[in-house]
Amino acid sequence: MDPYVAEFVGTLILILLGNGVVANVVLPQTKGHGSGWIVITAGWGMAVFVAVWCVGPFSGAHLNPAVTIGLALGTSDFSWAKVPGYMAAQMLGGIAGGSLVYVFYRDHYAVSDDPGAKLATFANTPAIRRTSSNLFSETLGTLVLVLGVLLAAAPTIEAAGETTSTMTLGLGTLGALPVGLLVFAIGLSLGGTSGYAINPARDLGPRIAHALLPIPGKGNSNWGYAWIPVAGPLLGGTAAAGLFRALVA
Repeated sequence: MDPYVAEFVGTLILILLGNGVVANVVLPQTKGHGSGWIVITAGWGMAVFVAVWCVGPFSGAHLNPAVTIGLALGTSDFSWAKVPGYMAAQMLGGIAGGSLVYVFYRDHYAVSDDPGAKLATFANTPAIRRTSSNLFSETLGTLVLVLGVLLAAAPTIEAAGETTSTMTLGLGTLGALPVGLLVFAIGLSLGGTSGYAINPARDLGPRIAHALLPIPGKGNSNWGYAWIPVAGPLLGGTAAAGLFRALVA
């Protein structure tokens, strides 16, 4: 499979299953309605596991622009020439995945009169809206994610004119389950403030779908907040790359 196609497919699967569990919990008259935060975080962890498992051998399963940026900055194995294509594929996968969640749960969107719940199945809204705190939450959560990937995968880096290991670079090198457990841990411990987008494609892609789809009574897409789940993860991925280099140099 072409790596760009793999990033599209993997991100689609990630969003379909991840936002799908949110829809199952927050939309009315579902079998999982009201089952709570543990179900959401466990579902997201398993969504990452499945997506990485499916496409890891083909693209490294970044599935996240912050991971792609972090790997390009922190290592010498991932070419900057691939970054735009990876990020575009991830964003398109996020839009497609968010759209499929709506199609799947369409009857439950129709019986919901809560625009906030409908938006929550696409994109993040903070528990307490405060720009500095929300940006910090997204930055730190993503730093933990990307640093964990870099440290566990131990990819090739340039240090003192030499290189270390030559493992294939990406989330797929860790094995799918550890990546899912890492995201599960971040959701449980750091997700309660901003909802732990930790991935621009996970938030912006489905938010675009929310804006475009004919969802009855959906309300607005909260574009005033939308920059935080993009900027925070990109800052966190960049910081993780710098910290990784400092730790292993």
